[in-house]
Amino acid sequence: MSKIVLVAIVVLVFFWLLRRALGGRGGGERAAPPPATPELVACAHCGVHLPQGEAVVADDPGEPAARRYFCTEEHRKLGAR
Repeated sequence: MSKIVLVAIVVLVFFWLLRRALGGRGGGERAAPPPATPELVACAHCGVHLPQGEAVVADDPGEPAARRYFCTEEHRKLGAR
């Protein structure tokens, strides 16, 4: 009976050490959250998707609430298709 308990303890210690060595849970460290992805918008002229922060914005004079996004200043000058 004592041999079974001794083998069980050795096996548990082995798995505990293996888990620590491989960086498993229990180390107290948590993975960093994934970085936030920027909102993508489509160019009103060619349809290419790009981050909203990099887009050239043009407000539609006919509709003040409508915003159009363009990939370049050239496409803003050419207008929406």
